[in-house]
Amino acid sequence: MKFNSLVRIALSVLCLGVFASATVVAQDRPRVVKPVSSRPINQPPAPPQTQPVVTRSTSQRPVLTSDVNVVPAVPLVKKTGESSPVKAMNKAAARRTVYGGSASSLILQGINSRLGIPYRYGSQGPYTYDCSGFVWSVFRDSGIEFERTSARSLWAMSTPVTGDDRYVFGTLVFLNKLGHIGIVADENGFYHASRSKGITYSPFKGYWEKRIDGFRRLDLPVADTLAK
Repeated sequence: MKFNSLVRIALSVLCLGVFASATVVAQDRPRVVKPVSSRPINQPPAPPQTQPVVTRSTSQRPVLTSDVNVVPAVPLVKKTGESSPVKAMNKAAARRTVYGGSASSLILQGINSRLGIPYRYGSQGPYTYDCSGFVWSVFRDSGIEFERTSARSLWAMSTPVTGDDRYVFGTLVFLNKLGHIGIVADENGFYHASRSKGITYSPFKGYWEKRIDGFRRLDLPVADTLAK
């Protein structure tokens, strides 16, 4: 009996030791906590979230290649007048003139030397001109003398011309109800003292064509006869 009691006691101590060791091992083992969903358990699972697919274009603008047919630029408006003073003077020199070859050549030189000089009312040069002062000074330098006067007075002392004679170089053109005067270059335009541009060439077509009062020539003695 005493032996049996000792055996039971020994077995009990052994079991307690084993149980204590298992408890210690269990406490040292890391605990795994399952995540708890915030959704109600009676709801179906949420669909998986996917990122939107964004397609990026690598080209910002079309690339021009040599296969493209380039159409040459064409002016929308066909030029009917001569916009270059030099070209207009060359054309005028080749045409019939009012005052003969020598005088007309000097008129051309006088106009060319004054191109671009500013406008000033009442002035007759050499650093500024008004319209009648410009005409008077050019004719004076070419040997055609007359009294310095207004455009209206020049109209009264000159002879009307019509037809093709209106566009002969050297003819006087009167505009703005006899308030303005210029020297005809050809059928396309004339030279004058402009308030905004100074001494310049302007085409008849456009602004000036509706402001023309008439064409006249000075009947004054000159050295040369009418040149053809």
